[in-house]
Amino acid sequence: MESAHLLVVDDDPQTLEVLAELLRRDGRQVATAPSGTAAIDLARETPFDVVLTDLRLPDLDGLEVLRAVHAASPDTAVIVLTAFGTMDTAIEAIQAGAYDYLSKPFKLQAVRLIIQRALERKRLLHENRRYRQELRGKYQLANVIGASEPMLDVIKTVARVAPTRSTVLLQGESGTGKELMARMLHHSSDRAEGPFVALDCGALPETLLESELFGHEKGAFTGATTRKHGLFEVARGGTCFLDEIGDIAPAVQARLLRVLQEHEIKRVGGTEAIPIDVRIIASTNKRLEGQVKAHTFREDLFYRLSVVTITLPPLRERREDIPLLAEFFLRKFAQAAGKSVDRIAPETMAVLAGYAWPGNVRELEHAIERAVVLTQNPILLMEDLPSAIQATAGNEPYLDAPVLPLREIERRHLLFALERAHGNRKQAAAWLGITRRTFYRMAARHGINLTAPQD
Repeated sequence: MESAHLLVVDDDPQTLEVLAELLRRDGRQVATAPSGTAAIDLARETPFDVVLTDLRLPDLDGLEVLRAVHAASPDTAVIVLTAFGTMDTAIEAIQAGAYDYLSKPFKLQAVRLIIQRALERKRLLHENRRYRQELRGKYQLANVIGASEPMLDVIKTVARVAPTRSTVLLQGESGTGKELMARMLHHSSDRAEGPFVALDCGALPETLLESELFGHEKGAFTGATTRKHGLFEVARGGTCFLDEIGDIAPAVQARLLRVLQEHEIKRVGGTEAIPIDVRIIASTNKRLEGQVKAHTFREDLFYRLSVVTITLPPLRERREDIPLLAEFFLRKFAQAAGKSVDRIAPETMAVLAGYAWPGNVRELEHAIERAVVLTQNPILLMEDLPSAIQATAGNEPYLDAPVLPLREIERRHLLFALERAHGNRKQAAAWLGITRRTFYRMAARHGINLTAPQD
């Protein structure tokens, strides 16, 4: 923060002089006022960072000064000085919006510390506001890349549901951008100033998941040495994004249903019903209807979650968006790497457009990032692409070649990731954008032996 601008208000000339000199030695710009009226006039002309005002002034009450300063500059921190340091006085000052108060006689070091804290708080508020504005700009619907009909349908639905408080279920394969869309829903809603918290439900065992969502009381289980607030409490006034909702255990499903019905929670090991104000957005890469029929997912919870269902299309169903996405990722990663790579060769783009993209947009993003980092050319060439994508050059898989089942494409892509990672399962999972637990589960589903060397 640049040199802070302070105002000191006191009718005692000696106190005024001592405080002003002390703060100027600390590198602050300091203005002084001997009365409340003079202080208000100055505050209306200059947005001070901190105002230090005596509570008892000859013309106005210090609380009147406080209210007038906040009316002129809401971000200004006001610290009240009083020789009548009773608790009632302190409470009244704080309730009126004072940042803090000091009782006379005070130590000069205490003044320094309280002003430093006030300036730090102002800096954090400023950074928080700027960060929120950046996020809101980043996650605006206008920034969604895609002109295909499936994506336009998604954008229209998101635009309609975002301002509401309805629960939303996002469906789509891994890598289609479900969390990105959840963030856009949040930042396009009246909850944008509130927190956005996300949790991968498939990455945690049942007991830990319950603790993360609902919190726990001290002594609720071994290791619970303190009370912990769960994500539903942390997200109060904002949005809670539950990724891979289809993976949660029946007991957690029952507790989540209560949250949606009663808008309250009970911490693990607790008996108190705690009201919550949070919007829930859930996502899944599974067909929950099938899980309902198989009795592995509660039907009543499914209907509560799917008030509005948005299905994100896989990249192979929005092929006209591939050039737009590829160019966007090219600019993004070239700028990040400080490289002058500004075009994608036509034949390279043709290969990108013809590839199956089992990992969807996430896989395309990783492929372009890799190509930008490794290329020695100002144009992305075919040789810059991962070998699995290069291997499709000259093919037209959606015209001539047999269409592989998605299950087979997924299996091959898992094997490809393992091969590229030289058997390192953690690295393979990271490249695929999934957790190791999800990676193990998918490998088991496809009969891939993770203990054997990969061909």
